Amino acid sequence: MNLFRSKLFSRIYYFVILLLLIVSVGTTGFMLIEKWNFVDSFYMTIITVSTVGFREVAELSTEGKFFTAFLIISSFGSFAFAITSITTFVVGGQYRKHLREYKMTQQLKKMKDHVIICGYGRVGSQVASDLRSNGIEYVILEKDEHLISHQDDDTSFLYGDSTDDEILKRASIGTAKAIITCLPKDADNLYVVLSARQFNSEVLIVSRASAPSSVSKLKFAGADNVIMPDAVGGSHMASLIANADVMEFIDNIRVKGYMETNVESISYEELPAKLRNLTIGDLDSRTITGVTIVGFKSINGAYIINPDMDIKVDEGSKLFVLGNTKQIRKLVEHFELNRE
Repeated sequence: MNLFRSKLFSRIYYFVILLLLIVSVGTTGFMLIEKWNFVDSFYMTIITVSTVGFREVAELSTEGKFFTAFLIISSFGSFAFAITSITTFVVGGQYRKHLREYKMTQQLKKMKDHVIICGYGRVGSQVASDLRSNGIEYVILEKDEHLISHQDDDTSFLYGDSTDDEILKRASIGTAKAIITCLPKDADNLYVVLSARQFNSEVLIVSRASAPSSVSKLKFAGADNVIMPDAVGGSHMASLIANADVMEFIDNIRVKGYMETNVESISYEELPAKLRNLTIGDLDSRTITGVTIVGFKSINGAYIINPDMDIKVDEGSKLFVLGNTKQIRKLVEHFELNRE
Protein backbone atom coordinates (compact mmCIF):
# COMPACT_ATOMS: atom_id res chain seq x y z
CA MET A 1 0.00 0.00 0.00
CA ASN A 2 1.43 3.36 -0.96
CA LEU A 3 2.21 6.14 1.48
CA PHE A 4 -0.85 8.25 0.70
CA ARG A 5 -3.35 5.45 1.27
CA SER A 6 -1.67 4.27 4.44
CA LYS A 7 -1.78 7.80 5.88
CA LEU A 8 -5.33 8.40 4.74
CA PHE A 9 -6.89 5.17 5.97
CA SER A 10 -4.80 4.28 9.01
CA ARG A 11 -6.92 6.50 11.28
CA ILE A 12 -10.16 5.01 9.97
CA TYR A 13 -8.65 1.53 10.28
CA TYR A 14 -7.81 2.03 13.96
CA PHE A 15 -11.29 3.39 14.64
CA VAL A 16 -12.95 0.37 13.00
CA ILE A 17 -10.76 -1.99 15.05
CA LEU A 18 -11.67 -0.10 18.22
CA LEU A 19 -15.38 -0.20 17.33
CA LEU A 20 -15.25 -3.96 16.70
CA LEU A 21 -13.51 -4.39 20.05
CA ILE A 22 -16.23 -2.42 21.84
CA VAL A 23 -18.99 -4.45 20.15
CA SER A 24 -17.22 -7.70 21.06
CA VAL A 25 -16.75 -6.65 24.69
CA GLY A 26 -20.35 -5.41 24.90
CA THR A 27 -21.84 -8.58 23.42
CA THR A 28 -19.73 -10.81 25.65
CA GLY A 29 -20.51 -8.68 28.71
CA PHE A 30 -24.29 -8.87 28.27
CA MET A 31 -24.08 -12.61 27.68
CA LEU A 32 -22.14 -13.10 30.93
CA ILE A 33 -23.90 -10.54 33.12
CA GLU A 34 -27.52 -10.81 31.93
CA LYS A 35 -27.32 -14.40 30.64
CA TRP A 36 -28.84 -13.34 27.30
CA ASN A 37 -28.28 -15.20 24.06
CA PHE A 38 -25.86 -13.92 21.42
CA VAL A 39 -28.47 -12.19 19.24
CA ASP A 40 -30.05 -10.25 22.12
CA SER A 41 -26.64 -9.32 23.53
CA PHE A 42 -25.39 -8.16 20.13
CA TYR A 43 -28.59 -6.17 19.51
CA MET A 44 -28.39 -4.50 22.92
CA THR A 45 -24.75 -3.59 22.31
CA ILE A 46 -25.53 -2.00 18.94
CA ILE A 47 -28.43 0.16 20.22
CA THR A 48 -26.32 1.19 23.20
CA VAL A 49 -23.26 2.14 21.15
CA SER A 50 -25.29 3.90 18.45
CA THR A 51 -27.54 5.67 21.04
CA VAL A 52 -30.61 5.26 18.82
CA GLY A 53 -32.93 4.97 21.84
CA PHE A 54 -34.80 1.68 21.20
CA ARG A 55 -36.20 -0.10 24.22
CA GLU A 56 -34.10 -2.56 26.13
CA VAL A 57 -34.25 -6.24 25.31
CA ALA A 58 -35.14 -7.01 28.93
CA GLU A 59 -34.95 -5.41 32.34
CA LEU A 60 -31.34 -4.73 33.25
CA SER A 61 -29.82 -5.82 36.52
CA THR A 62 -27.78 -3.41 38.62
CA GLU A 63 -24.58 -4.89 37.23
CA GLY A 64 -26.03 -4.64 33.73
CA LYS A 65 -26.81 -0.95 34.20
CA PHE A 66 -23.24 -0.23 35.31
CA PHE A 67 -21.90 -2.20 32.36
CA THR A 68 -24.22 -0.33 29.96
CA ALA A 69 -23.02 3.01 31.36
CA PHE A 70 -19.42 1.89 30.84
CA LEU A 71 -20.25 0.86 27.27
CA ILE A 72 -21.86 4.23 26.50
CA ILE A 73 -18.86 6.17 27.84
CA SER A 74 -16.41 3.95 25.94
CA SER A 75 -18.27 4.27 22.64
CA PHE A 76 -18.72 8.02 23.05
CA GLY A 77 -14.99 8.44 23.66
CA SER A 78 -14.15 6.30 20.64
CA PHE A 79 -16.44 8.28 18.33
CA ALA A 80 -15.05 11.56 19.67
CA PHE A 81 -11.50 10.33 19.06
CA ALA A 82 -12.35 9.20 15.52
CA ILE A 83 -14.08 12.45 14.55
CA THR A 84 -11.29 14.58 16.04
CA SER A 85 -8.57 12.50 14.41
CA ILE A 86 -10.13 12.46 10.94
CA THR A 87 -11.10 16.15 11.11
CA THR A 88 -7.55 17.08 12.12
CA PHE A 89 -6.20 15.04 9.23
CA VAL A 90 -8.45 16.73 6.66
CA VAL A 91 -8.74 20.29 7.99
CA GLY A 92 -5.19 20.44 9.35
CA GLY A 93 -3.68 20.11 5.89
CA GLN A 94 -2.23 16.61 6.23
CA TYR A 95 -4.82 15.19 3.84
CA ARG A 96 -3.93 17.78 1.22
CA LYS A 97 -0.22 17.16 1.72
CA HIS A 98 -0.46 13.40 1.29
CA LEU A 99 -2.91 13.72 -1.61
CA ARG A 100 -0.46 16.05 -3.32
CA GLU A 101 2.42 13.66 -2.66
CA TYR A 102 0.38 10.73 -3.99
CA LYS A 103 -0.38 12.61 -7.22
CA MET A 104 3.28 13.58 -7.47
CA THR A 105 4.38 9.95 -7.16
CA GLN A 106 2.03 8.95 -9.97
CA GLN A 107 3.31 11.82 -12.12
CA LEU A 108 6.96 10.90 -11.49
CA LYS A 109 6.37 7.39 -12.81
CA LYS A 110 5.77 8.95 -16.25
CA MET A 111 8.66 11.43 -16.05
CA LYS A 112 11.76 11.18 -18.24
CA ASP A 113 14.62 13.45 -19.25
CA HIS A 114 14.06 15.47 -16.08
CA VAL A 115 16.49 16.83 -13.49
CA ILE A 116 16.57 15.59 -9.89
CA ILE A 117 17.56 18.17 -7.26
CA CYS A 118 18.72 16.65 -3.96
CA GLY A 119 18.33 19.18 -1.15
CA TYR A 120 16.34 22.42 -1.16
CA GLY A 121 18.51 24.72 0.91
CA ARG A 122 20.10 27.91 -0.38
CA VAL A 123 21.92 26.18 -3.23
CA GLY A 124 19.11 23.81 -4.17
CA SER A 125 16.47 26.54 -4.21
CA GLN A 126 18.62 28.65 -6.55
CA VAL A 127 19.14 25.66 -8.84
CA ALA A 128 15.38 25.10 -8.96
CA SER A 129 14.74 28.77 -9.70
CA ASP A 130 17.18 28.76 -12.63
CA LEU A 131 15.82 25.52 -14.07
CA ARG A 132 12.28 26.88 -13.81
CA SER A 133 13.33 30.02 -15.70
CA ASN A 134 14.87 27.84 -18.39
CA GLY A 135 11.73 25.71 -18.72
CA ILE A 136 13.52 22.55 -17.60
CA GLU A 137 11.44 19.91 -15.82
CA TYR A 138 12.75 18.95 -12.38
CA VAL A 139 11.83 17.25 -9.12
CA ILE A 140 13.03 18.24 -5.64
CA LEU A 141 14.02 15.67 -3.01
CA GLU A 142 13.95 17.14 0.51
CA LYS A 143 13.49 15.55 3.94
CA ASP A 144 12.66 18.83 5.72
CA GLU A 145 8.98 19.46 5.02
CA HIS A 146 9.20 23.10 6.13
CA LEU A 147 11.63 23.96 3.35
CA ILE A 148 9.15 23.13 0.58
CA SER A 149 5.82 23.41 2.40
CA HIS A 150 5.10 26.77 0.73
CA GLN A 151 5.76 25.61 -2.83
CA ASP A 152 2.91 25.88 -5.31
CA ASP A 153 1.11 22.82 -6.65
CA ASP A 154 3.09 22.93 -9.90
CA THR A 155 6.36 22.23 -8.11
CA SER A 156 7.41 18.58 -8.33
CA PHE A 157 8.84 17.25 -5.07
CA LEU A 158 9.19 14.22 -2.87
CA TYR A 159 9.53 14.22 0.91
CA GLY A 160 12.40 11.97 1.89
CA ASP A 161 16.13 11.46 2.39
CA SER A 162 18.06 11.71 -0.88
CA THR A 163 20.53 9.09 0.39
CA ASP A 164 17.70 6.55 0.46
CA ASP A 165 17.80 4.44 -2.70
CA GLU A 166 14.02 4.06 -2.69
CA ILE A 167 13.54 7.83 -2.85
CA LEU A 168 15.84 8.02 -5.88
CA LYS A 169 13.88 5.24 -7.55
CA ARG A 170 10.58 7.03 -6.84
CA ALA A 171 12.09 10.13 -8.48
CA SER A 172 12.64 8.03 -11.63
CA ILE A 173 16.43 8.17 -11.52
CA GLY A 174 16.51 5.56 -14.28
CA THR A 175 14.99 7.97 -16.82
CA ALA A 176 16.45 11.26 -15.53
CA LYS A 177 18.88 13.20 -17.71
CA ALA A 178 20.67 14.81 -14.76
CA ILE A 179 20.88 14.84 -10.98
CA ILE A 180 22.19 17.75 -8.93
CA THR A 181 23.03 16.91 -5.33
CA CYS A 182 23.18 20.01 -3.12
CA LEU A 183 23.29 18.40 0.32
CA PRO A 184 25.31 20.22 3.02
CA LYS A 185 27.40 17.16 3.97
CA ASP A 186 29.97 15.87 1.48
CA ALA A 187 29.48 12.31 2.73
CA ASP A 188 25.79 12.46 1.83
CA ASN A 189 26.59 13.87 -1.60
CA LEU A 190 29.09 11.07 -2.14
CA TYR A 191 26.46 8.46 -1.29
CA VAL A 192 23.96 10.04 -3.70
CA VAL A 193 26.56 10.10 -6.48
CA LEU A 194 27.37 6.41 -5.97
CA SER A 195 23.69 5.41 -5.97
CA ALA A 196 22.79 7.59 -8.95
CA ARG A 197 25.63 6.19 -11.05
CA GLN A 198 24.60 2.66 -10.09
CA PHE A 199 20.97 3.19 -11.15
CA ASN A 200 21.71 5.19 -14.31
CA SER A 201 25.12 4.94 -15.95
CA GLU A 202 24.27 7.69 -18.48
CA VAL A 203 22.87 10.34 -16.12
CA LEU A 204 24.74 13.64 -15.81
CA ILE A 205 25.77 14.10 -12.16
CA VAL A 206 26.61 17.50 -10.68
CA SER A 207 27.59 17.55 -7.02
CA ARG A 208 28.16 20.20 -4.40
CA ALA A 209 31.31 19.98 -2.25
CA SER A 210 32.30 21.87 0.86
CA ALA A 211 35.86 20.61 1.38
CA PRO A 212 38.54 20.67 -1.36
CA SER A 213 39.55 17.14 -0.40
CA SER A 214 36.07 15.90 -1.36
CA VAL A 215 36.28 17.00 -4.99
CA SER A 216 38.48 14.13 -6.19
CA LYS A 217 36.46 11.59 -4.21
CA LEU A 218 33.18 12.76 -5.72
CA LYS A 219 34.60 12.64 -9.24
CA PHE A 220 36.04 9.18 -8.62
CA ALA A 221 32.61 8.05 -7.38
CA GLY A 222 31.03 9.13 -10.67
CA ALA A 223 30.26 12.86 -10.54
CA ASP A 224 30.71 14.60 -13.90
CA ASN A 225 31.11 18.01 -12.30
CA VAL A 226 31.83 19.10 -8.73
CA ILE A 227 31.10 22.65 -7.61
CA MET A 228 32.32 24.35 -4.43
CA PRO A 229 29.83 27.23 -3.91
CA ASP A 230 32.04 29.08 -1.42
CA ALA A 231 35.10 28.90 -3.67
CA VAL A 232 33.14 29.92 -6.78
CA GLY A 233 31.47 32.80 -4.94
CA GLY A 234 34.76 34.00 -3.47
CA SER A 235 36.57 33.87 -6.81
CA HIS A 236 33.73 35.72 -8.49
CA MET A 237 33.78 38.49 -5.88
CA ALA A 238 37.57 38.84 -6.21
CA SER A 239 37.26 38.98 -10.00
CA LEU A 240 34.75 41.82 -9.70
CA ILE A 241 37.53 43.83 -8.05
CA ALA A 242 40.39 42.75 -10.32
CA ASN A 243 38.44 42.81 -13.61
CA ALA A 244 35.26 44.68 -12.85
CA ASP A 245 34.24 45.58 -16.41
CA VAL A 246 34.96 42.09 -17.74
CA MET A 247 33.01 40.37 -14.97
CA GLU A 248 30.05 42.72 -15.31
CA PHE A 249 30.00 41.98 -19.03
CA ILE A 250 30.08 38.23 -18.37
CA ASP A 251 27.37 38.55 -15.72
CA ASN A 252 25.13 40.09 -18.35
CA ILE A 253 25.59 37.07 -20.61
CA ARG A 254 23.45 34.48 -18.92
CA VAL A 255 22.76 30.95 -20.06
CA LYS A 256 19.25 31.00 -21.51
CA GLY A 257 16.69 32.64 -19.30
CA TYR A 258 17.40 35.97 -17.64
CA MET A 259 18.97 38.32 -20.14
CA GLU A 260 18.35 39.14 -23.78
CA THR A 261 21.80 37.78 -24.68
CA ASN A 262 22.21 34.02 -24.36
CA VAL A 263 24.91 31.40 -24.69
CA GLU A 264 23.69 28.05 -25.98
CA SER A 265 25.28 24.77 -26.99
CA ILE A 266 24.55 22.88 -30.20
CA SER A 267 25.50 19.22 -30.28
CA TYR A 268 26.41 17.28 -33.41
CA GLU A 269 23.29 15.16 -32.93
CA GLU A 270 21.06 18.25 -33.09
CA LEU A 271 22.29 19.17 -36.55
CA PRO A 272 20.36 17.84 -39.56
CA ALA A 273 22.21 15.35 -41.77
CA LYS A 274 23.02 17.98 -44.42
CA LEU A 275 24.96 20.11 -41.92
CA ARG A 276 26.93 17.37 -40.21
CA ASN A 277 30.69 16.94 -40.76
CA LEU A 278 31.01 20.45 -42.20
CA THR A 279 33.51 23.06 -41.01
CA ILE A 280 32.50 25.97 -38.80
CA GLY A 281 33.12 28.27 -41.75
CA ASP A 282 30.77 26.23 -43.95
CA LEU A 283 27.94 26.76 -41.46
CA ASP A 284 28.30 30.56 -41.85
CA SER A 285 26.04 31.05 -38.84
CA ARG A 286 26.81 34.73 -38.27
CA THR A 287 25.98 35.88 -41.79
CA ILE A 288 22.73 33.90 -41.89
CA THR A 289 21.40 34.25 -38.34
CA GLY A 290 23.55 36.84 -36.56
CA VAL A 291 24.85 34.47 -33.86
CA THR A 292 28.56 34.08 -33.20
CA ILE A 293 30.28 30.75 -32.58
CA VAL A 294 32.40 31.46 -29.50
CA GLY A 295 33.46 27.95 -28.49
CA PHE A 296 33.96 24.38 -29.61
CA LYS A 297 34.16 21.10 -27.66
CA SER A 298 35.89 18.21 -29.39
CA ILE A 299 34.98 14.55 -29.06
CA ASN A 300 37.81 14.06 -26.54
CA GLY A 301 36.46 16.82 -24.30
CA ALA A 302 38.91 19.59 -25.23
CA TYR A 303 37.48 23.14 -25.27
CA ILE A 304 38.55 25.69 -27.86
CA ILE A 305 37.68 29.36 -27.37
CA ASN A 306 37.03 31.38 -30.55
CA PRO A 307 37.63 28.35 -32.81
CA ASP A 308 39.09 28.61 -36.31
CA MET A 309 36.71 28.48 -39.25
CA ASP A 310 38.35 25.34 -40.67
CA ILE A 311 37.55 23.17 -37.63
CA LYS A 312 35.29 20.30 -38.64
CA VAL A 313 32.13 19.53 -36.67
CA ASP A 314 32.50 15.78 -36.10
CA GLU A 315 30.28 13.28 -34.31
CA GLY A 316 30.36 13.84 -30.54
CA SER A 317 31.48 17.47 -30.77
CA LYS A 318 29.60 20.59 -29.69
CA LEU A 319 29.37 24.23 -30.71
CA PHE A 320 28.79 27.17 -28.35
CA VAL A 321 27.03 30.17 -29.83
CA LEU A 322 26.37 33.69 -28.55
CA GLY A 323 23.36 35.74 -29.59
CA ASN A 324 20.16 37.38 -28.47
CA THR A 325 16.85 35.54 -28.16
CA LYS A 326 15.71 36.46 -31.67
CA GLN A 327 19.00 35.35 -33.23
CA ILE A 328 19.02 32.05 -31.35
CA ARG A 329 15.45 31.36 -32.46
CA LYS A 330 16.40 32.15 -36.07
CA LEU A 331 19.37 29.78 -35.80
CA VAL A 332 17.17 26.93 -34.56
CA GLU A 333 14.65 27.49 -37.35
CA HIS A 334 17.12 28.03 -40.21
CA PHE A 335 19.40 25.10 -39.34
CA GLU A 336 16.37 22.94 -38.48
CA LEU A 337 17.96 21.86 -35.20
CA ASN A 338 16.50 18.80 -33.53
CA ARG A 339 15.66 20.08 -30.02
CA GLU A 340 13.36 17.21 -28.93
